[in-house]
Amino acid sequence: MVPKPEDLNDERRYRHLLTLPYGEIISFVLDHLRRKTGTTLFFWAFSLVTLGLAVTLRINIAGYFELKKIFLHSILGLVVFPVVIIPLHELLHIIPYMLSGAKRIRVGMDFRQFIFYVTAHRHVATSSLLRFVAIFPFLAVTATSLFLIWWLPGLWKYSTAVFLFVHTTMCAGDFAMISFCNIYRKHRVYTWDDADLKEAYFYEEI
Repeated sequence: MVPKPEDLNDERRYRHLLTLPYGEIISFVLDHLRRKTGTTLFFWAFSLVTLGLAVTLRINIAGYFELKKIFLHSILGLVVFPVVIIPLHELLHIIPYMLSGAKRIRVGMDFRQFIFYVTAHRHVATSSLLRFVAIFPFLAVTATSLFLIWWLPGLWKYSTAVFLFVHTTMCAGDFAMISFCNIYRKHRVYTWDDADLKEAYFYEEI
């Protein structure tokens, strides 16, 4: 049975691991992406693979299309598609929370850090749920993008590949959170957010 936020204050059963203010998310992400874990190695490797795919497609279309059209599709992949996908990306974070029964789900943005986030106010999540929430947009968008790269014609293959690389980098925070959970995978981890105070709390079951 998943405990309530108040239950996690019982020091006989739970150990407080971290209080993460929303204003320090970037520091948290950078710290955990530097760590050599299977999760971070996959993130960096997949980022390089998608970048290599985009570069390869760019080389292959050289000479077949006008430079202005290639430039246009570069802008589509680097800027337009990533901006358009943001609402869908956040919606894909929301779906697992809704399936888990979370009621007070909020979406926010920190302009100083230029990040978007989804939080379920005072809803305790297990590390398994947190991993699912974090990885779901990456899996859905990556699978769709790879299909489109295979199916679409040349220029659209290229712009979609560029977008896939950019979206992968946009998932850095999600992979950092998964990496954090995996560090404590030998124990049961719980987390909940106070969206009013803009803080996330992490606990480990003793």
